[in-house]
Amino acid sequence: MNKLINLVCLLLFISCNSTKEQNTKKVHTISTPIAKTKHETFAYQEGDTTYIMQKYFLVLLKKGENRNHSKEETAEIQKKHLAHIAWLDKTGKISLAGPSENHKTISGFLLFNTETLEEADSLANLDPAVKAGRLAVETLPWWAAKGSRLK
Repeated sequence: MNKLINLVCLLLFISCNSTKEQNTKKVHTISTPIAKTKHETFAYQEGDTTYIMQKYFLVLLKKGENRNHSKEETAEIQKKHLAHIAWLDKTGKISLAGPSENHKTISGFLLFNTETLEEADSLANLDPAVKAGRLAVETLPWWAAKGSRLK
């Protein structure tokens, strides 16, 4: 657990101080792609453990401007929305997906495992719920250790 907390703190420090060289931990950029992909990665050494960090893309599915659909239209849009998420999962483009709970503006999250923000954003905007205006998309870069898992 301490390693995870240290890693999160380091990532926050790096993102807040990206132009400063005050970090005492060594962060090495890996110049060769891992697993023959073009995902942006770097290696981080914590004690005798090396983490391979990869840039993923977190999509916030926000409540859209058009939420005045009939009950039947809403049900059909939701069915197509879930089918779109299933397709993204089947094609390996997302690592996680799920709704938020009782939030004023955010309906859900998708964690994309794509090479670029543009690809993640484009795929998220193909969602029938986004096209119908029920959802809107905000795409953010997000770093995580490859092989990370929820506990």
